[in-house]
Amino acid sequence: MPKLLSPKQVARAIQASESSVKRWCDRGDLEVQYTAGGHRKIPVSSVIAFLRKTGQALENPELLGLPAVAGRAHVDYETACDALFTALVNGKEAVARQILTELYLAEHSLAVIFDRVVTPVMIQVGQKWQCGDVHVFQERRGCEILLQIMQELRRLLPTPPSDAPVAIGGTVSGDLYRLPTAMVEMILREQHWAAASLGDNLPFQTLERAIEQYRPRVFWLSCSHLNDEDEFLRQYNDLYDTFGMSVAFVVGGRALKESLRSQMRYATFCDTMQHLEAFVQTLNNTASKPAEQ
Repeated sequence: MPKLLSPKQVARAIQASESSVKRWCDRGDLEVQYTAGGHRKIPVSSVIAFLRKTGQALENPELLGLPAVAGRAHVDYETACDALFTALVNGKEAVARQILTELYLAEHSLAVIFDRVVTPVMIQVGQKWQCGDVHVFQERRGCEILLQIMQELRRLLPTPPSDAPVAIGGTVSGDLYRLPTAMVEMILREQHWAAASLGDNLPFQTLERAIEQYRPRVFWLSCSHLNDEDEFLRQYNDLYDTFGMSVAFVVGGRALKESLRSQMRYATFCDTMQHLEAFVQTLNNTASKPAEQ
């Protein structure tokens, strides 16, 4: 996927005149960079943001390195779930990519896509696996396909500004579910945060070192599985005692039952990705308000 495009390439992708694209650049509708020779170069992420904001069609998405049918259909959630489930269990990566890219170009936020499509589909895959209707390799392959697609969608997001707030997180030892923490990273990056998932199966000791190194404004834990709840609670509370006054702890995941959460301290518990999105937007709004005199 090309990262920087000429006005002519953008014009061909969206079937507009090159002069219109240059005008949009000059008035700030499209982010633009200039070469040493003064030529305009437009980031792909800027083109995607422009299309999502204006509703303009992407006529030739392949010129941006996107699936050939992306942007030509508005897929509803029920249809998307059915199609994505079929694509994942059959290992059809290209079809899955088309479905999710279409949803994103149709102005659905990542949080909504994850809550309304990706999460219910993976729950369905898990249920079918437990019933013996889906094999283990199909579930694992489906997860890998989704992780690959999210890496590609990440390149469609704007690069965080140099002064963007920092957020890091991951899963604890014994929790091998990479998909939820990857989704958290994507949502934060969509909200212009410098977010980085540290991955899965991380000991608390290394999480402590990561917080010391990055000094994030937000630290998240995605908890889909816990080997030992008592040990988790002890180590989590030790980590919070060390950093909880200076870092906003955000937690979520099906392993954090109410009985366990009642013994934890955190800034917020998110049971959906849209809850996380709303929390981050609140932080953004708070940061943007001028201090009272």
